[in-house]
Order: sequence, then structure tokens, then C-alpha cells
Amino acid sequence: MCGIWALFGISEDVCPICTDGFVAIRHRGPDAWRFEADAREPKAIFGFRRLAIVDSLHGMQPMRLHLYPLTNLICNGEIYNYKRLQDQYEFPYETKCDVEAITHLYHTFGLEKAVKSLDGVFAFCLVDGKKKKVCVARDPYGVRPLFEYWDAEKGILGICSEGKGLIKLKQTFNGSSTLRQFPPGHYAQWSILEDGTVKLDFIERYTSPGTPPNFEPYVPQSDLEGKSIEEKTAYLLEAACEKRLMSDRRIGCLLSGGLDSSLISSLVVKLAKKHNLPYKIQTFAIGMGESPDLIAARAVADHLGTEHHEVRFDENDVKEALDSVVYHLESFDITTIRASLPMYLLSKYIKEKTNTTVLFSGEGADEIAQGYIYFRDAPSENVAHEESIRLLSDIYLYDGLRADRTTSAFSLELRVPFLDIQFSSHYLSVEPKLRQPQNGIEKHLLRSSFAKSGLLPDTILWRHKEAFSDGVASVKKSLFTVIGEIIAERSVDENVVYTGLQPTTAESRYYRYVFEKSYPGQHVFTPYFWMPKWVQGVTDPSARFIKHYEAN
Repeated sequence: MCGIWALFGISEDVCPICTDGFVAIRHRGPDAWRFEADAREPKAIFGFRRLAIVDSLHGMQPMRLHLYPLTNLICNGEIYNYKRLQDQYEFPYETKCDVEAITHLYHTFGLEKAVKSLDGVFAFCLVDGKKKKVCVARDPYGVRPLFEYWDAEKGILGICSEGKGLIKLKQTFNGSSTLRQFPPGHYAQWSILEDGTVKLDFIERYTSPGTPPNFEPYVPQSDLEGKSIEEKTAYLLEAACEKRLMSDRRIGCLLSGGLDSSLISSLVVKLAKKHNLPYKIQTFAIGMGESPDLIAARAVADHLGTEHHEVRFDENDVKEALDSVVYHLESFDITTIRASLPMYLLSKYIKEKTNTTVLFSGEGADEIAQGYIYFRDAPSENVAHEESIRLLSDIYLYDGLRADRTTSAFSLELRVPFLDIQFSSHYLSVEPKLRQPQNGIEKHLLRSSFAKSGLLPDTILWRHKEAFSDGVASVKKSLFTVIGEIIAERSVDENVVYTGLQPTTAESRYYRYVFEKSYPGQHVFTPYFWMPKWVQGVTDPSARFIKHYEAN
């Protein structure tokens, strides 16, 4: 997890705007930073905030290799197959940094094949000074964030890990410019003109959810031959965790006690022993009082033998954090903000109280494995599959956004094995009927895949789905209720008419009010409110209002 920032088409005389934007993403990289103009490109400025995970000595960016001195690369990401690419193509690596593979791939094969060859999560900007090109790309599910400011009339391009790094640019030059998330699974190219401005050449989609990988997979097909669907599922998820152990910093796991985080934690603990990591895996759970999640997570941690941390929060913590959460998320989506509060507070604890920097979590499982309760009401298996694809296509706007922003706010790096390309393409290729809830049990295929593994107790492996805001809440009062009471104390103008989505409740009005203070007019950041489908009479996104909900 790092922060990247770049600006093209504007000279250094707008430095106050530039420096303010660069400072706004300082939380993404506390270990080192660089902010510089490129003397060879009169209107190009680069900024990089580094969180050192691999190769602390040579990992600074922009990365310039002796072999390609006219190429600058800034990248936020992890390339899991960088060693395999080196062996496959005999790349003469100059550092131990995984992202170096991008530069070699680009100069050997061009932008399209370079992007398609990457097994990992990434958002990068590469400037080819020889060909006068700016190349930008983002990973298939948008695990790593990337925002684009583009003014076609003025020829100005801005790139940043978060929208807050470009919002002042948007406010200053407004006009016909746009500020949006660069779409996942896409790459783009701009030409640098004689006067230093840029012109868009193209933007192309190179993949979509469920598409098989173009690169040589981490697990060869021969390893999967003769295995059942369940065996393949378990094998590939473990492999997805194993490749993500790449780190020079301590690794831990977010653990709610639900299926997804428990499975990932159990696999990480197993692999840590296999690879002889020099420390015990830390697990982290959060809740109010003796919440269901705390109780379940404690049972999992005891079973796995982790160094377990329990974090308790109360109404005052919610009060204090609420506005900051909206600022860091850059969203006014209701369910995203609710679910982000505990994750934000837990990340704060991890940063302040421990030496864990890299975190594993279970994000993506609900989208891939049809874990949301409303999937029980899907009219057919094919419609359910289409809904999985839709959720995965937009995960970067909701759950993926939550996962990145709440952890990066405290300079932590999150890794999400369920969004591994090889694993997800396998799971989504399984017959749709088998991926649906079975006998009222969500993620039945995923649970069955680990039923004989001995990794988890059956009480956890088959634990029913809970709304996250209920799982972390105390028995006496739900987080849903706590937030409502806090917002009731904070009056906002109820007669404001906003562009884009209109808030319809006191809660949504408050979120939009706080959002507009930092990101005025940027309603495109939240194109729609996340809501369950196929349910009647439900106007709130929480699962607690769906008839199948069984939490107690």
C-alpha cells in the first residue's frame, strides 16, 4: 500500500495546488516520500508516498532503471508473479521490488501484454520519455485505488491514489474537466505534446470478472487434474493466500469470526508454519461489549492459536470517528459508511498498538460466493450469477473501497485472497446452480470445500450470515441504532437539493452533508446506494431488514 500522484500538462507555477494534493495522501506512505518535476518533461510532476513492504533499500519511486533511463514508473501494488516473469523472460532486474516487472514487460511487449501478464493488484502510471507516452492501468477488481483528473480541452491529466489528492485541482480548473475513479480492468495511454500538454490516445478494457488469467497461473493445471470442485476450491484459495505472504513486514489477519475471515486466518496460520515465519500470526477482532463477532472470533483464535487482540468500542468512539470515516472513504453510501466504522477503529488500534503492517481479510467472498442473504431470493441460478458479476464489477466503489480506505487511513496494507484472479475465475466458472445457497445456507460450496480440512470448528464453518453492523454491536443496542442517535443530535439543512443521488433519510442526508464539505459536486464518486435485490418493501440496505435474517 503506497500513494501515487502525478500531474501532466501544468507547469510548476501551480505548486500550491500540487503540494496540497500530495500532502492529502500522506497517510498512504509514512516511510518515505518523493515529490519532483521531471526536467526532461517541462509539465510533468511526480509524487510518491511509500509504505515499505518489499525491498526497503531500493523501493523508492519514481522508479528509473539503468536499462531504461527515460522511463518513470510510479505504482501502488504487489506483483505476485514478478519472480516467475523474471525467470520466464530473463529480465535483468536491478532491484528486489516486485513492481520492477512492469517496466520490463512494457518495453518488451508493449502496454497491453504487460498489463495482461501481471498477477497481482496494482495501480500504476508509467511515462515513456522516449516515445512521449503516459500509460495508466488498474488491476481487474480495483483492489488498489486510482483516480483520474482529465481536462481534454486544456490537455491536463492528474493521477492519484485517492480523490482527495486531486480535488483542489478540480475546483481550480473546473470547466469541462472530470474527476473520477479510473475503472478497474482497464489501461489507457496519453501522448505528450510539444507544449507539455497531453492528448488521450485510448482507454481499453483488458479483463472482466471471471475471465481466466492471461498469465501463467500460480497453480498449474496439472496440479488440479483429478480433483473435485471442492478440492480445487480449497487448493486455489490456499494458493491465493500463499502468494500474498510476500512481505518484509509483519503479517496479521482481520478476524470477525464469520466464515470468510476465519477461513483466511486459518489458511494464513497454516502457511505461516509451513514457511517458518519468525513470529506468531496476530488476529484482530472488534465489537461493542460482548458482541457476537467478538465471541466467535475468540473461539476461532483459540482454535488456531493466534496472538489475538480484542478491541472494544463505544458510542463515543463512533461519535468521534464518523466524520473522519466519510472523509477517508470519499463516499456517501449508507451501508459502506456503517460497515467502515468498526474497520476504521480497528485499523487505528492496529497502527497504534502493534507492529503488524500487512493484513489479510475476507473481502470479496460475499460477491464471489453469493454470501449476501438476499441471494436466497434470486429468481434463477443464471440471474444470481449475473448479480455476482455486477457486484464484483462495482466492488471498487463499495466493499473494496471500504477495505482500502479504512486500513490505508492508518498506513496499513490489506490483502484480499478471495479476489485472486485464478481463484475467482475458477469459482465463477462452476455451474451456477452449485454456487447458490443450499437449504438456506449461503456459500454452501465454499463451506463444503473445507468441511474435511480440520481448519475450523463446524460451529464457525457453518455459522449463519450476520449483518456486519449487528455482528460488531452489543446485545443491548445495535450499531444501526447508535448511529441514528448520534445523527439525530447533529442538525443539517433538510431542504438542500443535491446533484446526483438524493438522500431520503436523516442518516443519508448527514452523510451527504459531510461528504460535500470535502468533495463538493463529486456525486459521481457514489453512483448509486448499495441495496439488496429481490426483496419487497425494504428501503434500508442492512440485512437485518430481510426476512431471512436470523441474527439474535
